[in-house]
Amino acid sequence: MKSERNKTDRKGSALLVVLFIVMAVTVLSLGFLSRSDVELACGENMLLRVQMDYLAESGLEHAKELILHPQDVDSEYWAGAEGMQIITGSSDYYDVNVVKRGECNYQITSGAYRERSGEKVGLSILKAELRLDPCVAFWVGGDAIISNSVTINGDVYCGGNLTNNGIINGDIFSVGLVGSGGMGQEYDISEAVGISGPGLNTDDFTASYEPDPNGNVELIDQELVIDETFVIKGHLIVSGGSIKMTAQKNSPAMLVDGAVTVKNAARMEVNGLAQTAGQWTVDSGAEVVISGALFITGGGISGGGNVVITTKPIKASLGGDIATFSPAAGAFFRSIERN
Repeated sequence: MKSERNKTDRKGSALLVVLFIVMAVTVLSLGFLSRSDVELACGENMLLRVQMDYLAESGLEHAKELILHPQDVDSEYWAGAEGMQIITGSSDYYDVNVVKRGECNYQITSGAYRERSGEKVGLSILKAELRLDPCVAFWVGGDAIISNSVTINGDVYCGGNLTNNGIINGDIFSVGLVGSGGMGQEYDISEAVGISGPGLNTDDFTASYEPDPNGNVELIDQELVIDETFVIKGHLIVSGGSIKMTAQKNSPAMLVDGAVTVKNAARMEVNGLAQTAGQWTVDSGAEVVISGALFITGGGISGGGNVVITTKPIKASLGGDIATFSPAAGAFFRSIERN
């Protein structure tokens, strides 16, 4: 009897050992499964974050393109939008907010997220500073001289040698530079990638005034406020008075098929793009203010009158049936931060 009882005890012990082993394996297996679930969830979260980061970057690029091409939006500039998608019908969205910080600087905030059960998950927010560059205020096709009474706030392009006696608050692109440089950098013309003239033709517009037999249109002591494209198919002479031109969206403000002379304490104000074919002469006591951009086929700016040209790419951009053009030839992100 004793021997049989010992055998039974050994069988019971073996069963307990097997149960302990099974339990240990089960616990270890559950641990591995739990750890695998956690790692899988971490991988899914990491994938979601990467996808949302890329989507937020896409929002920044979306804003950059529309800022570079303001003629494609109905408002002054694109201020952003919410609930936009790259793939229609997906659960991924991005919101963009744009704040103008000057004529060539913008603050952009892009937030990307995935909607799941009515909640936003995987939110990624990027905040960036966008700089339009080059941002042309004055463009001339050949050699040019700028007098000492001229101030240019923006970049300058000269297709020949530039003799500068004025003030240029921006970069200079030229074949050669004589005189003082700008507040920015000096570049060889070969680095002026993307900078070009609008190439407008007066034949595509109706003349505002008919020239005399000498090809001149002289405005004497007139007070004019013009809210459409001012077109002269000849030389323009402003003798006294005041002329204010304001461009309609996507249209030039001023188009002259010759030289421009401003004298006798006359004042000319141009809000938008001005394109002329010849030299500007602004006599002492006269004043010219251009808020947009000035493009001259050939010639510079002479005389002792006060001339201020300030780049405003939004006002100087063209679109529609006329031409597609912007004086902002490029843009870059000065900084991108994750919030």
